Amino acid sequence: MILPKIESVINSLDTTSITQDRKQVLKPLINYIRSKENKESEISLNFICTHNSRRSHFSQVWAQAIAKFFNVDNVFCYSGGTEATALYPMVVETLKRSGFIVKATSNDTNPIYSIKYSDNAPPITGFSKTFDSEINPISNFAAILTCSDADENCPFIEGAETRIPITYEDPKSSDGTLEKQRIYMQRSLQIATEMKYVFSEI
Repeated sequence: MILPKIESVINSLDTTSITQDRKQVLKPLINYIRSKENKESEISLNFICTHNSRRSHFSQVWAQAIAKFFNVDNVFCYSGGTEATALYPMVVETLKRSGFIVKATSNDTNPIYSIKYSDNAPPITGFSKTFDSEINPISNFAAILTCSDADENCPFIEGAETRIPITYEDPKSSDGTLEKQRIYMQRSLQIATEMKYVFSEI
């Protein structure tokens, strides 16, 4: 079962707000997941952004939770960057406000977080890492580029079966402003809405 507050958030997301142009951007991901489902194969999705600090984490966490919500089994979501930095604290706070139970399990400059979304599924391990980190898949996965910088600077991702650009505006632009909390939630819910649409089509 999905944690109740997360379930409520997912139920409230309006997929009819997604434009036709954006649905075309999401279509290759839908097709990839369907092809794996038809073969009853493991579905590995690696969401990649430059610093693995904001958008790629939102994408990984929401995709994993929403796959569970729709009972799409054998989905394993990962994230990485072209360089490792740290999971940005406002991402953690934003996920908490949507019902995720997030706890730091280490306290260094790149903290490791346990991100719980379900009573009966293992928590997601969240921290900044490169896309080819040893905890990420090395073959038979989809590389999903969540920022244009990573898309441009990663012309080849070893082991990826397919490469799918699904880019989002960086909420980092709001850092240090009064709009920060709102912008991070807006980006989080945009990503969640699109992941809901993707998995509702499976």
